[in-house]
Amino acid sequence: MELRQLRYFVTVADEGGFGRAAERLGIVQSAVSTQVRRLERQLGVTLFDRTARRAVLTGPGEALLPQARAVLDAADRTRALAAELAAGTAGLLRLGAVHGPGERMNRLLQRLAQPAGAFRVVLRHLPVAERLRAVRDGELDAAFVRGTLTAPPGTDLLPVWQDPLYVAVPAAHPLAARPALSLGDPAGLPLRLADRAANAPFHDLVTGALRDAGARPPLGPPFTGLRETLTAIASSAIPSWTVFYEVTGLPTLPGIAIRRLTAPPLTTWLAVPAGPPAPALRRLLAAATADEPC
Repeated sequence: MELRQLRYFVTVADEGGFGRAAERLGIVQSAVSTQVRRLERQLGVTLFDRTARRAVLTGPGEALLPQARAVLDAADRTRALAAELAAGTAGLLRLGAVHGPGERMNRLLQRLAQPAGAFRVVLRHLPVAERLRAVRDGELDAAFVRGTLTAPPGTDLLPVWQDPLYVAVPAAHPLAARPALSLGDPAGLPLRLADRAANAPFHDLVTGALRDAGARPPLGPPFTGLRETLTAIASSAIPSWTVFYEVTGLPTLPGIAIRRLTAPPLTTWLAVPAGPPAPALRRLLAAATADEPC
């Protein structure tokens, strides 16, 4: 059974004759008659009582007509959805997400949701290494990552955003009087930095920038969470400092001064499968770079 045969059958039923159906379809009457005969043989029923001027549906024809219409409607919907998928206006995007910086992720999701349609985004929050593995293995279509890293085999890294880093120092320390700081400024104070296993790309970004600046600060207690670390800096008798990035706005805490770091910036990358981007990925790239392409 072919869709063409079902379409001819429905058209003959709508027009009440083979000649008018052929005229509507823009083909010769013999082609319509031949295909409907073949459909009848395949189904094992007679669909029309034929006269010289008219074609009247038989009982089996009446029963099968709604099903034929449903099949054709489903085929039309399938073609329409395929066109939307090819254009990137429909589909499913499995995206590895990051928290922040700021409201970027919220704006990105709003852009992907417009215009309203059949395009859906499924967010997954995974550790960095798992995010990259999921892209490589095809479990994610793309994933955001930050910091210094090398693309795993089978993936590409595309820069999409750059944001500043921030330094937190005790509010009573002389460095708090400066409007901005470089990594070398607080180098004599113990640095609270998370272990590399917790976030290797960010750890490598900070330690690499420290090497480039010729700064070798002593290591203080490890960074745990932002609020916990800032509280420890504010309450400790031994001055220390930390480096962090904005997630949902800069925190305010008594005894803490937060200053913008002059360099390096924090680059957010989009890890994607190697090769030409699929339509849904092209839509994601357009939405991600609408703020500030690198």
